[in-house]
Amino acid sequence: MPEQRSGAHPLAEGALPDGGAHPAEAVADASGSAPATEASTAGRAWRPVAELAVRIGLIALVTLTLFAWPAARMAPRDLPIGLAGPEQATTGIARALTASDADAFEIHRYADEAAARAAITEREIYGAVVAGPDGMKLLTASAAGPAVAQALQQGVAQLQAPQGDQGQGQGQPGAPGAVAPLQVEDVVPLPAEDPRGAALASLLLPLSLSGVGAGALAHLGVRGGRGPRIAAVLAAAVTAGLVGVAVVQGWLGALGGNWLVNAGVLALIVTAVGCLVAGLARLWGTAGLAVGAVLVVLIGNPFSGVTSAPELLPEPAGLIGSLLPLGAGASLLRSTSYFDGAGAAVPLEVLLVWSLLGLSLLVVAGNRPATAAAPAGRASSRVEA
Repeated sequence: MPEQRSGAHPLAEGALPDGGAHPAEAVADASGSAPATEASTAGRAWRPVAELAVRIGLIALVTLTLFAWPAARMAPRDLPIGLAGPEQATTGIARALTASDADAFEIHRYADEAAARAAITEREIYGAVVAGPDGMKLLTASAAGPAVAQALQQGVAQLQAPQGDQGQGQGQPGAPGAVAPLQVEDVVPLPAEDPRGAALASLLLPLSLSGVGAGALAHLGVRGGRGPRIAAVLAAAVTAGLVGVAVVQGWLGALGGNWLVNAGVLALIVTAVGCLVAGLARLWGTAGLAVGAVLVVLIGNPFSGVTSAPELLPEPAGLIGSLLPLGAGASLLRSTSYFDGAGAAVPLEVLLVWSLLGLSLLVVAGNRPATAAAPAGRASSRVEA
């Protein structure tokens, strides 16, 4: 009978019944290093927290920049305004308006006040200064942008002080140093129910979200091919347009003009956004949804100029916003609601182009076969008529 060493247990530490090594030792032997320490395990556990913090910080940086930068840098940039009256009087006014910044205003000259009024109602200019024997008169159009009307009133009022110090010029019919009160007339005012245009400014974000939601749901929740998806976006757009007009014009009274035309404008905005998002999603999947949402909401909303005017935003924000669905939609809605359709051609064309682009993406991407990389079950289910 073989002898056993005294004190030795058959299952010694690190040994298994079959004579194999302990799993921890096997791992250590195979890798050539000791098992992960408790500290390294804890470090890996905290890494996702750091990554999340960095990502959220980047999102906050981009979002705050897109929204805060245009609002903090508002100033006239080639803002079209008119001057009416004798050339001798208007020349001095034009020189004073462009003294601090030669590119602040795009000045249009008119023979008289009637011509300047007509230009305002046709949306050729935002306002006009009329020089007459009784002083200066400012014509504004708060319906074209309350921020512009307020800025014009403040700027023109400041022009009178230097002239009054000289005791001559326009606006001082009395003794030297006297300044006649500035006459201000709102040629195209906002409705009395919404004198600051807050309802119109608040309308764009819900419309953009409705369009993004319509495009996303049409892509994710509608099966059967291109036709049902397009029909879903159009049905959602019509519904959103009717509901929007019922609330903003019928209940709040913040819009004027023909309610059916305004409903069509709102529906066209949602159509342009929805078709674009659905088309990008059909083309790129989830990444397309993200691209569409960023383009419409994060860029299009702050760059739209709906709370001010495209000419008040820093470049290229003003130009970009006017060429995106929300900026074009806001301008078109102002035209149909307050200006009897004047100035509607360009924003209407922009919305139609975006709508056709989205529809084209839906049609072209709908003809593509399912990718070979997709699992067999999922690939077969995505092949549609």
